[in-house]
Amino acid sequence: MSGDSPAALGFPRSRRLKQQGEFARARTQGRRLICGCLIANVLPRPGRLTARLGVVTGKKVGNAVARNRARRLMRESFRLHQHELSGPMDLVLVARPSIAGKKLADVERDFLRVLRQAGIGGQ
Repeated sequence: MSGDSPAALGFPRSRRLKQQGEFARARTQGRRLICGCLIANVLPRPGRLTARLGVVTGKKVGNAVARNRARRLMRESFRLHQHELSGPMDLVLVARPSIAGKKLADVERDFLRVLRQAGIGGQ
């Protein structure tokens, strides 16, 4: 890593989307991008201080164990690369069924590709 302290790479509750309305706003007003095993809804939020993440995994992904693993992989990809985002935004990542069985490196690669497609980061 590039000298980031563990605190700088944290994922506190203030960085999470929690309300159903926040997810819906990102889906309806944001930009939708599809890349590999992820669908991303990106909504710039100039009034905010930081980027926030929400993750969605439907039953098509698999059983509860597979869905929880998919959520962990998406959150970890965001946590590791949150400093590369170009500004404050709400980001909702939706797992596609192809995420089942993927490793962190595969999900991370798709996450970075989505960021580049959206023009919001992903060196």
